Formats: sequence, C-alpha cells, structure tokens
Amino acid sequence: MSVPSSSTQSVDPGFKLIWILALLSTFAPLAIDMYLPSLPSIGEELEASPAQVQLTLSAFLIGFSLGQLFYGPLSDRFGRRPILLSGISLFSLTSALCALSWDIESLTLFRFLHALGGGAAIVVARAVVRDRFDTNQSAKVLSTILLCTALAPLAAPIIGGYLLEHGGWRTIFWVLTGFGVFSFLVVLLSLEESNPASRRDGSSLLKAFVRYKEVLGNPRVIGYMFASGFIYAGMFAYIIGTPFVYIEYFGVAPENYGYLFGLNIIAIVIASRINVRFVSQIGAKTMMGRSIMVSCIAGLALGLVGWLNLGSEGWGIWLIVVPLLFFLGPISIVGANGVALACGEYPKAAGAVAALCGATQFGLGSLSGVLLGLLNNGTPLGMCVVIAGCGALGVIAFSLMSKTE
Repeated sequence: MSVPSSSTQSVDPGFKLIWILALLSTFAPLAIDMYLPSLPSIGEELEASPAQVQLTLSAFLIGFSLGQLFYGPLSDRFGRRPILLSGISLFSLTSALCALSWDIESLTLFRFLHALGGGAAIVVARAVVRDRFDTNQSAKVLSTILLCTALAPLAAPIIGGYLLEHGGWRTIFWVLTGFGVFSFLVVLLSLEESNPASRRDGSSLLKAFVRYKEVLGNPRVIGYMFASGFIYAGMFAYIIGTPFVYIEYFGVAPENYGYLFGLNIIAIVIASRINVRFVSQIGAKTMMGRSIMVSCIAGLALGLVGWLNLGSEGWGIWLIVVPLLFFLGPISIVGANGVALACGEYPKAAGAVAALCGATQFGLGSLSGVLLGLLNNGTPLGMCVVIAGCGALGVIAFSLMSKTE
C-alpha cells in the first residue's frame, strides 16, 4: 500500500493493515482482562488485601496513560515503526518480570512498567489510522478494528480463568510475554511506515512535546477527550470491580467469569456495526452524542440498583449485568468517534492527539479504580455509583463542548 505524501486518503484500508492494527489494539484488553479472574488468587498467594491487588490494575492504567503521552509526540517526530518496536520490547520484557514477581509491591511496579511499554501499541495504531484516512473514514476504520479486536476481551478472561486453574496466575504473564514477542515480529516484518520523513515535523523534540499546549487550548479536543474519557472511566470501574463483585459477592466460578464478561463484548460488537453502517450518513459527532446519552441512562439505572441494593443475591446479578450491557455497548462508538474527531482537528499531530485521548481515557480509568477502592464495602454499591457518576459526567462534558461551537 502506498503512503500518501501530503494528505490523508479515504480508501479501502485492506485486510493486512486492519489485521495488524487490530493486533496492536489488543495489548490493553489482553494485559488487563486476561488476569482479571486471578485477582483474588494473587491476593491469597502474595498475602495482599483486595485494595492492594486492585492497585496493580490501577498502576497499569496509570502507566498506560503516561506511556501514550510519551510515545505520541515521539512517533510524530521519529516515525511510527521505531517507537512502536521500542514499546513492544519493553512490554515483552516486563511481562516476564510480572511472572517472576515476589510480592505485591514488585508486581505493582512491574505492571506499571508493563503498561509504559504497551502504551505504544494503541497510540501508534490510532495515529496510523489518522495518517491514512479522513475523519469519517477514520471513525469507520477504528470501529472495524474494534470489531476485529472484540475477540480479545471476549476470550481473555475465559483463557485467563483456565490458565489460572491449570497453571496458576504466573502462567498468564508468560503467555503475555509470548504475545509481545510475536507482535514484535509482525510489526518488524509487515507494518509499513505511515509517517515518512517527508511528512514529519522537523522541529526539535522539545517542540514536539510543547505541541500538547496548542492541542489542549482547543475546546473541541478537550470536549472529545473528556466525554469519551469519562465513559471509559466507567468501563474501567466495571473491569476493576466485577472480579470481586461477580466472583466473591455472587459466587461465580473464575472460569465462568469470562462468559458474563463476554456478554458486554457482544453489545460492543453490535454497537460497532451500527457505527460502521451509519457514521457516514449521520456524522461522527452526532453518533457519539447519542451513544453517550445511552450510556448515561444505563449508568444511572445501575446506580439506582446499587443504591437500593436490588442486586443482592441469586438472580439479582442480572440487575447488574443488564444495565452494564447498555452502558458498555456504546463505548465502541464513543471511543472510535471521539478519537477520530479529536485527531481531525490536528491531522499532522495525530500521534500527540491520539496520545492525549488515550491518556485521558486510561488516566480517568485509574482514578475511577482508586475511587472504587475507597467506596468498596463488600457489595456492588461502590461500582454501581462510580459507573453512574461517570455516565453523567460524560454527558456534561459533551454538552459543554457542543456549546463552544
């Protein structure tokens, strides 16, 4: 595939490129979702409290957020491939270190470094899309990638549950090490450079990072970042909270946890197909606004369930599961369109903008995890309230952004 010399193109992306970008987009869901069923077991083996174990996930989210801020401008300045290969190398090395952790503190540190490496994958994948396609086409391509990568969060908890049962939680990180090595070889041998030297900003590296100041001065970019970021924060509250809510509170077997998790992935796949089908007709911004509203309503319903303690035991679990389907399903539209719209404001700084979007999503996600730990009382209440608040804040952020236009 030829690389456009001066402008983005609205073309069929091709199977190979979609496959590679989908592979890169699975770093976060695999590194997070595969080890979710093992959180209680990690606490038992390393003699750590649930709050300490949850901190390993919050540390990963913080690292993933900071990593993207670092890699975005670097990929704008030096190209996508070398930065991506460096990040994947760090991810692979620290995956092995996680498997060798000797206490909860070492695991938390290695998970942070693990995420610093993995952050390169998602930010470069998003930047490559913007390098090659216009705004609406980027939204369609990102949604298509989400469809391809839906298998990762669907299968990861199931695989993680069985790896936990038959090999222990450390086996999960050895599998992630192998995944990192495989991805390194795929990128090295198959991914073309989408940001050649002729298109790069020749300014200093310091100026590449200073560009963040310019981007953050754009209220539309801020709105897209935080509107999608708050919905993602709700998703991470779900990811961090459900291993304990489902497995410990409701008594779901670890190997069956992945099936409940997979229901939400089906909703995400359906929403992705809707976005691919209608975004060119309705527009990326309108699709994003409507999707955030659906998530908000579902989040408030979930908050009411938690506040009234309706999902207490037995079949009450479905009063938690069903609202989550409607909260999490639209996230594929919110995430894809938010990134496409934000990057559309600064096409030549796609790496920096994609990094800011990703950092906001994972940064707010880490904060929601900390808040969840503070509100944890052994019931679903804390998770439900945090998700409800995130949905409401997403609508507020999008509404404030719309008023600036």
